[in-house]
Amino acid sequence: MKAVLFAGRKKQYKANLHCHTTVSDGSLTPEQIKDAYGARGYSIVAYTDHGTLNPHPHLNDDAFLSIHSCEVNINQNAPDRHWENIKTYHLNLYATRSDWSQSPPLPQMDYVDVDAINQYIKDRSDEGYLVCYNHPYWSLQSSDAYCRLKGLFAMEIYNHGCETEGRYGYHPQAYDEMLRSGNGIYCVSADDNHNHHPLGSAGWDSFGGYVMVNSVSLRYEDVMDALRDGNFFSSQGPDIKEIVYEDGKLTVSCSEASLIAVYTDGRKCYLQHGEGMTGAEILLTRPHQYVRVMVRDKEKKDANTNAFWLERY
Repeated sequence: MKAVLFAGRKKQYKANLHCHTTVSDGSLTPEQIKDAYGARGYSIVAYTDHGTLNPHPHLNDDAFLSIHSCEVNINQNAPDRHWENIKTYHLNLYATRSDWSQSPPLPQMDYVDVDAINQYIKDRSDEGYLVCYNHPYWSLQSSDAYCRLKGLFAMEIYNHGCETEGRYGYHPQAYDEMLRSGNGIYCVSADDNHNHHPLGSAGWDSFGGYVMVNSVSLRYEDVMDALRDGNFFSSQGPDIKEIVYEDGKLTVSCSEASLIAVYTDGRKCYLQHGEGMTGAEILLTRPHQYVRVMVRDKEKKDANTNAFWLERY
């Protein structure tokens, strides 16, 4: 049976799902963010300022949508340690309704109380938030911590701010570890921009990680439905156009690539190399619970799909 696992649409919107402004610890105003990202072809920005939901509906128009969101944290209680050595969970909360304006309660539980953290994730999800787990490496966390999280919408496979700050922003292994532990979640690439450095400098942390959202329109609820359903892919640059599964074979169409990789729930990885490839046909030689596709361009920038659970097809 033929199954289209992913297909780009005419209405596809570029989104940064992690952004800080002068509302919290960023250097650009929400209006400046809209102008900067709009000029780079972005249609969507989630304003994830720390600790409080600050909707910006006045920024919305036919070409731009702001997502009501915020970032919350749960820090390790370690008063004898410097802040740089304290472990933490950071979660982005994306409101799925355009009329949502009330800030969520901040997490009050202890860092080691994973059951309470999971209850917090469930409570926010039940209220109507999509909850994303952010930057595992920067958070000083291992799989023992993040693989115990339940009820997440997604995790950050790439965080451009962390990559710019310390080359610890790319987390494909963490995504696979979470998938293998039974978390059927999505992955996002995002900027986590604060814009403390000049535009174009080595420290500039915008325009490096994004998702391409397949939505029927730029209407708020349509975009959130597309995110909730996993109708997007994550990228640092390459484009993924279509992925088809038929008779044990994956057919991938993409922008020019030097590597196309299909990762699985096990050790098996299917690789195709070649300069200027615009696709690949990959025969899966054994059964797999899930596969996910990575496309790398000549600049060594990656695009990643969400995991596809093959028993559904």
